[in-house]
Amino acid sequence: MRILLISAANDAGSVVPLPLGLACVAAATERARHHVRLLALGLDADCENDVRKAIKQFAPDVIGVSVRNIDDQNMQSPHFLLGSLKQVVAVCRAASSSRIVLGGAGYSIFPESALAYLGGDMGIRGEGETAFPALLSWLEQGTQSPPPPAMHFPNGSHSPTAFAPVLDDFLLPEPRFWLDFPGSTEMRIPVQTRRGCPLDCIYCSTSLIEGRPIRRRSPALVVEWLTALRHGGFRLFHFVDNTFNLPPSYAKDLCHNLIEAQLDLDWWAIIYPKWVDAELAELMAKAGCTQVSLGFESGSETMLPQLNKRFICREIREISDTLAAVGIKRYGFLLLGGPGETRETVEESLEFADSLHLDELKITVGLRIYPQTPLALTAVADGLLKPDDNLLFPRFYISPLLRDWLPDRIAHWQSDQGSADTM
Repeated sequence: MRILLISAANDAGSVVPLPLGLACVAAATERARHHVRLLALGLDADCENDVRKAIKQFAPDVIGVSVRNIDDQNMQSPHFLLGSLKQVVAVCRAASSSRIVLGGAGYSIFPESALAYLGGDMGIRGEGETAFPALLSWLEQGTQSPPPPAMHFPNGSHSPTAFAPVLDDFLLPEPRFWLDFPGSTEMRIPVQTRRGCPLDCIYCSTSLIEGRPIRRRSPALVVEWLTALRHGGFRLFHFVDNTFNLPPSYAKDLCHNLIEAQLDLDWWAIIYPKWVDAELAELMAKAGCTQVSLGFESGSETMLPQLNKRFICREIREISDTLAAVGIKRYGFLLLGGPGETRETVEESLEFADSLHLDELKITVGLRIYPQTPLALTAVADGLLKPDDNLLFPRFYISPLLRDWLPDRIAHWQSDQGSADTM
């Protein structure tokens, strides 16, 4: 079959992210002996013409559309990102009679409502490397048998989502997938070595997308892939694992493999501020890590357990100092306004973040509410949501007593600091 996979730049940012997930699906689909074309749409106004041209030239039997993000998580001026993607689907529908299949991280959070809003024929929730080739086989056989796992249909029927226990069974995309992007050798290539997260932060949707158990790729295979990319001219990378340092033994093993390979990489990672010792920090620096996103979200000992964080402020400070000592830049985050937040806890967080002397700090006011999270249950209990509210369109939790005060307080703090990024 001829398969057109479309990644649309609907992130409302100035840089088009490279579509790692869709490229992995493309690699798996090629391995299943289908002819694949990957179309990455930019931010320009001609993207709809690009879709029409690709459909006319390629004549796909099935069109897959990746749904990456739903909105920009900005409570003060939310930007709903699916409107442009809905138009892309409409263009596909007008230009082709092929079935349109939705998937991706954003879709996996909202399989029913995103399918209805975007107008796809069916959707895949969770990992596409197994589910999409299985779907194609099912379509080729005439859809008489029960549908494969992870499928959702407009009539509300669906099959159970399943996650592969071994990530090494999935191919990583070859360098040629990235070379089609103009200027890609100057962009950060996304790298995912682990999927799943058992930490259960109250607002997080990761378990809906990847499951809770952590599944890992072999460090040797990851380094083999990075070596091929390095030989292809790529040097900049971003480890998009939810927690690069979990488990610590795996992170150290991966760093040892990177150091031994001598690839001269420059990479970023996301760190959960616990389980980082001096050895791991030194290994990360030697392996090429230049910046981490330090996801502490609060600097209040009262609020950390409210967000279901497994660390305390002392650990945040120690890890921040440890990373700084080996020359790794620290990009910090505050997520303010959640359940139990008060003016006092906000001030504690601001004072704490300031004392870390971070290289950069991003402050988010209000927590985006995702379905099937503890935060959604709290919002219903607090009367901020109804149990059947459609959360596809962004809704936010902010402590009622802080709704008017908090945005102004952060704006003033940002003005005084002159460097923090605020949402």
